[in-house]
Formats: sequence, C-alpha cells, structure tokens
Amino acid sequence: MLSERSAATVRATLPAVGAAIGEITERFYARLFAAHPELLRNLFNRGNQASGAQKQALAGSIAAFATHLLEHPERRPDAMLGRIAHKHASLGVAPEQYDVVHEHLFAAIVEVLGEAVTPEVAAAWDEVYWLMANALIAVEKRLYEASGSRELRAWEVVERVEETADVVTFRVRPAAGGPVRDFRAGQYVSVGVELADGARQIRQYSLSGAQDESVRQFSVKRVHGGATPDGEVSNHLHARVGVGDVLQLSEPYGDLVLEDIAGRPVLLASAGIGVTPMVAVLAALAGDGHGAPVTVVHGDRSPADHALRADHAAYAEKLPESSVHFFYERDAEPGTRSGLVDLTGIAVPAGTRAYLCGPLPFMRAVRTQLIEKGVAPADIHYEVFGPDLWLAEG
Repeated sequence: MLSERSAATVRATLPAVGAAIGEITERFYARLFAAHPELLRNLFNRGNQASGAQKQALAGSIAAFATHLLEHPERRPDAMLGRIAHKHASLGVAPEQYDVVHEHLFAAIVEVLGEAVTPEVAAAWDEVYWLMANALIAVEKRLYEASGSRELRAWEVVERVEETADVVTFRVRPAAGGPVRDFRAGQYVSVGVELADGARQIRQYSLSGAQDESVRQFSVKRVHGGATPDGEVSNHLHARVGVGDVLQLSEPYGDLVLEDIAGRPVLLASAGIGVTPMVAVLAALAGDGHGAPVTVVHGDRSPADHALRADHAAYAEKLPESSVHFFYERDAEPGTRSGLVDLTGIAVPAGTRAYLCGPLPFMRAVRTQLIEKGVAPADIHYEVFGPDLWLAEG
C-alpha cells in the first residue's frame, strides 16, 4: 500500500512523529477551530475536546495506521477503518472535510517539527494521510449508499421511560412519517440537539429495541457535571426533552453486530450503560432461536442502577442454552454476585465469539480473561461510547 520510498521515510521518522503526536493534534485542533468555529459548535463533541479524549483518539489512530502500514504492508486495517468510518457516517462527515483536516494537520506538523519536515518527509506522511483518508471516504460512501441518507432526520418523542435514577429511554418515530429502515442489533444512532447557547451538538446512543417497525428506542445515561461540556447533551435530554419534542437522528451505524455465529457460542459482556446494545443483541438472538450457548455477563453499581434489567434477564431466559451472571458493587441480591465482573469460574465454551461494551478498563480486563480462557483475539469485538481510546494505547 505504501510506496517503498515513503515506507523507509515513515519508518525512520515514526518515533519522532509519535513522540510529538500529542502536541501536533493539540495544534491541529486549535488551528481547525480557529478557522472553522462552526465545527466545534455543530459537529465535534465539545466534551471530548475539553477532556482531550478526541485529541488522544486522533493521535492513536494516525500512529496505529502508520504502524500497520509498516508492519503489514500486504493488508489494510479494515477493522480499525470500519470503526472510524461508521462513527464518521453517523455524523454526516463529507469527503471535502478531509481536505480541511489535511490543511490544518500538516500545518500543525510543520509548526511542531520545524525543519525536520523536509520535502521528502512531508511527501511520505502525506501519502500515509491520503491512504487513510481515501480508504475512509470509500467506506463512508458505501455506508451512505446503504443507509439512503447522510442527513439527520426529525423524529418525535412518543414515549419517555425513567429506567433508573440516571437512565432514560426515549422511544421516537419519524416526525413527518415515512419509512423506517431496519437496524442491526448492536448499532447506534447519532442524536442531535440544539443547546441553550445555540450550539448543535451530536452524540451517539445505541438502539436498545423497538416497539414496532416505525419506532426506534435508545437509552441515555446522565453524565453528572451540569453545565460542563462532558454532560451537556445527556443533561439536556434528561431535563428538557419529553413526549412531543423533536430530535434529530441519523440512520443506524456501528460494527458491533452479530457475524458468523451460526452454531457458535456467544458471550455478551457489558457494564453500566453498555447494557443497551447487549439487550438488542439478546433480543435478536432470542428472535432467531439461537441454539448454541449464550453467556450473559453484566456489571453495575447496584441492581437499582442496572438499566433495562428486566429486558436483559427476560431475553436471556428465552434462549435454551443461556447462563446469566450479574455483578453488583453493592446491594447484590440472591442469584447475583458481589463486586466487579470476574470471569473466574464462568465457563466459556470453545469457539465463543465475544461482544463487549462498557468502560475501557472493564473491557480491557474482560478481554484479557477471555484470551486466558482460550478465546481467539479475532473473536472478541467491542464498542465504546465516544472516542476509541483503545487505539491510543496501541
């Protein structure tokens, strides 16, 4: 994929670029938002910008892609690209925006590295960027064609359910009527809201089910922080959105979907609000009559904090070969376990495909235990809410 000359240059300069990538992304976003303030108000997640999570994720993805080009020149990192492309498609990212990113990213590289950016170095990293960008553009084009639209659409709230003290489920249908496309269990939608300061912010929420073919359902956990960017959308939805209000939703996207599971054991592990895609996946398994073993693992602060708990248990009970393991940090009830999720003592059948959703430390710990139990790394799939910081660690 990468030309031999550029590969040699990237290999020689990767340590220097990698060491400075945090500063480069800091400069990049500062330049980008100075030139295009509307992107911060209306596209980028202000909470992730304030916390630095988005900068860390961008740095990680660039470094991971460059490293992959050098270590595996014969194949493209489709899993990583697909994950990013689904998130971009849910936000409506357009091909021309990659030119804007290129302009400010390379200006930031020159600012940070100075004279070390020779024409040869610039050309090599330019090749890396466009290999990644063009691959993403191609994947996003296919996703838009499959979904039928790149635009967010108006949906009216028809029901609001208080699941726990901090989780609300919204059921919505198209405000103007019209067809509703099917979604695959485990996918999410982008939800756009207009905040008090006029900013249009977008967040992703997993689809947790549907009442009928014209209704979609998603659940929102309130991020405590009040007016801080970290929780501005979840607090807005909790405090200000009710039946009759209108939200903007994207078509469904996301790659945490059931693949190659016919006759194979499945393990679904979640923590906190990570339960939402797992409930949809369980519903799909039950609806399809999946006959192989299904292991359900969930961790939460307490039974009262376990959103969609009744659905979580009910769908599992419909499966003939299911086992359920709920862990609670406090107030554990008979039949549940105390403490953090621990797979010790939980049977994981050979050939299991595992799906994880929850905080990164939780998924990291579960993945390690699964590999120790013999699950192939390629059979472990995950979803994160927000920037994928797992890439930043790699």
